[in-house]
Amino acid sequence: MLFTETKYLDYKFPVPQYLGAKYIHRGWIAQYIPDNAETVLDAFSGSQSVAYMFKQMGKRVITNDFLNFNNMIGKALIENPGHTLEKEDIDILFSGNTNPVEFNLMEKLFSGLFFVSEEAAFADGFRSNVSRLNNPYKQALALAVMCRSMTRKVTMGHFAHTQALVYAADPARIKRNRSLIRPLKELFMELLPEYNAAVFDNFQKNVSYNENILDLLPKLTDVDLVYFDPPYCNSHADYQSFYHLLETFVEYWKDKEFVNGTKRYEPKKYSGFDKNSEALGNLQLMFERAAHIPVWLVSYNDRSFPDIDTMIQMIEPYRKVKVERKVYHAGRGGKGSVAGSHEILFVCTTK
Repeated sequence: MLFTETKYLDYKFPVPQYLGAKYIHRGWIAQYIPDNAETVLDAFSGSQSVAYMFKQMGKRVITNDFLNFNNMIGKALIENPGHTLEKEDIDILFSGNTNPVEFNLMEKLFSGLFFVSEEAAFADGFRSNVSRLNNPYKQALALAVMCRSMTRKVTMGHFAHTQALVYAADPARIKRNRSLIRPLKELFMELLPEYNAAVFDNFQKNVSYNENILDLLPKLTDVDLVYFDPPYCNSHADYQSFYHLLETFVEYWKDKEFVNGTKRYEPKKYSGFDKNSEALGNLQLMFERAAHIPVWLVSYNDRSFPDIDTMIQMIEPYRKVKVERKVYHAGRGGKGSVAGSHEILFVCTTK
C-alpha cells in the first residue's frame, strides 16, 4: 500500500522531538507493508509516529512501549477514537494544585535543575488535576501534550544533562529557541490544537500497551505484521536516562530513589534491549516469540550492536530476510543516525 492511498492522510501527526524517532522514515517504511496486513503491531513505539501511520492506513493497530509516557501518546493518538481536550478540561487542568502535599514531586526534584521553581510548581499543579478529567483518553492527551511541552523547554529536548537553566539564561541560545524561556502553560496551549486535530477514529479497535515486548508477544494472536524498532545498542539505547523526567511526571513515583545530577529514578524499569550484555539474547528471544506473526519489519542501524550479519543470522531460522538501506546524508541525532551511516530495514517474510 502506498502511503498516499488513504482517506486518513489529512490527519497530521504532531512533529516529535525524540531521539531515534522514525517520523522522517515513515514513507520509506510504508512501501514494505503488504496490502493484506490488517492487524499490525508496533512493538517499540516510542514517539508513536509509525503506529500513527498504520492508523492512517486504516489498519487495526496494537502499539506498545515499556515507558508509560510513550504509552500515553499511544492512548491519546492511536487508541483514542475521538476524545479531545475542550475548554472545560483546560480550566480543570490549569485550576491550581488540588493536593500540594501529594503533588510536589516536580518542584522537589527538578526545580533549579530543569525548571525554575514557578514552572516546576505549575507542572505539579497540572499533574494533580489530570485525574479530574472525565475519561482516560482526555487524561492521556493531557499528559502527552504536557510532556511534549516540557521537551520544548529544554535544549536538545531531553533530560540527560544538567545545563537546562544555564542554556535558558544564554541570550544566543534564547535567540535560536525562545521556547527555553516560554512558560509551560503557553507552550501547552500552542501545542494543544495540533494534538486535538490529530485525534481521529479509523473505525478499528486499536489498543496501546505499556509492557515489555517479551511479555506481550506471547499474549497476542491474529497479528499480521509486527514492526520492531528496538533500541540500538552503542547509539543512545538508554531512553530512560534521556527521558526520565517525563516518566517520573507520568508515573509520579512514590517508591523510587532519585540519583545522579539529573535526578533519574532508580531502580530503572527493565528493558532488556539497552545493554550489549543483554540485547543479543533478548533479540533472539523476541524473534522466537514472534514466530506466529507472518511478516516482520525490523528497523536498525549499521553502527549498532549486534552487527547486521548477526541480526540476519538470528532472523533466518524463522523468516526469509531482505535488507533495505537508506543513507543518512546529514546527522539526525540519536541511534547512530550520523552522516554516512545507514538506516536499515530488515523485511522478513514467511519461507
